[in-house]
Amino acid sequence: MDEKKKPTKTVVLFSGPGCVWCTRAKNYFRQHKIRFREIDISKDRKAAKDCERHGCRGVPVILIGSQWICGFDQGKIEKILGIK
Repeated sequence: MDEKKKPTKTVVLFSGPGCVWCTRAKNYFRQHKIRFREIDISKDRKAAKDCERHGCRGVPVILIGSQWICGFDQGKIEKILGIK
């Protein structure tokens, strides 16, 4: 099996309960076999404050390495991770 090396950047998904776009982001990461850690901001006040501090007002918020993405922006995700 000749598999390309997956990105080594840390991916964190800040999500909230019942968030459709959060579910889309999770499905996208799973489909592309991208490992990610999920943090529910409704249960983690500090994480919610971190998102707000970086200008994000809702979920999902995606942190890749040191780059913050407000919302599920597939184009930005692919650019940062070097997909396609």
